[in-house]
Amino acid sequence: MATSKTLGHGNFKYKVESSWEVVPEGYEWREVAGVITDSNDNVYVFNRSDHPMQVFDKAGNFLRSWGENIFTNAHGISLGPDNTIYCTDDGDHSVRQCTLDGKVILTIGMPGNPTPPFSGEPFNRCTHTASDPDTGDIYVSDGYQNSRIHKYSPDGHLLFSWGQPGTDPGEFSIAHNIATDSDGYVYLADRENHRVQIFDRNGVFQDQWPNVHRPCGLFIDNDDRVYVAELGWNGSVNRNVPNIGPRVSVLNKRGQVLARLGEGYGTELGQFLSPHGICLDSSKNIYLGEVSRTNLTGLGETVPDYLRTLQRLTKLA
Repeated sequence: MATSKTLGHGNFKYKVESSWEVVPEGYEWREVAGVITDSNDNVYVFNRSDHPMQVFDKAGNFLRSWGENIFTNAHGISLGPDNTIYCTDDGDHSVRQCTLDGKVILTIGMPGNPTPPFSGEPFNRCTHTASDPDTGDIYVSDGYQNSRIHKYSPDGHLLFSWGQPGTDPGEFSIAHNIATDSDGYVYLADRENHRVQIFDRNGVFQDQWPNVHRPCGLFIDNDDRVYVAELGWNGSVNRNVPNIGPRVSVLNKRGQVLARLGEGYGTELGQFLSPHGICLDSSKNIYLGEVSRTNLTGLGETVPDYLRTLQRLTKLA
């Protein structure tokens, strides 16, 4: 089996590396819901296992784990401007702000107590967070059983919310992931509407990009390039349709596609099953987390004993 694969071209050329990390004996992850890197390029793997946060250095050496007996179903993770981590747990309907070594310093929501479905009140299966680069305000996408974005002050006070179920601008069908750019604009992966929606800080609709297929993960780099992890097909009716993913797409701030990365659905290197969480390190290497087991089970397919659920795409250009 190949141990590396090259994807992309020009300024977006990457070597795909699988099993780059060294997982300690007794540790595993069944799925990787989200991933971030800190200022030292340490990698924080938010996963669905008995050790929900596993931390590695950039060479793949295990450093520590935390979050045991806290998180029920890892979903989203983001790094705040104050170098703290926001962990979104859609299993207990909460967001926890943690230090880099796992100390919980703020909890938003009532763990284990969801609001009524589609009530608009936080939270019912919230999915992800993003921070305003200037104010530190926190945006929460909410999510599977709500169709809202909530904006909080840095101390966890709800400022306002927007969005409702639907397909028009400002309406959502699974508000799955959220990110902010350097100017404070808010990007929302409106997954089942097959688009990214963009809002200003006040929740006013600005634009939408319909050139993505089931966008799951968003990451915006220092050049305001937008990296989108796309799930691709979702049933037998479109399983064999080419050019819809699963893949990683790179877009500029105008929504123009700069690159598409991936060789379709599958388990071979360079292929993906279910891109879910994405981030870049300081060298613009891409880390891609996948929820492959959930995806396969939902499709009624056999789950292999071993699935790649985190891959590193090392930048070559």
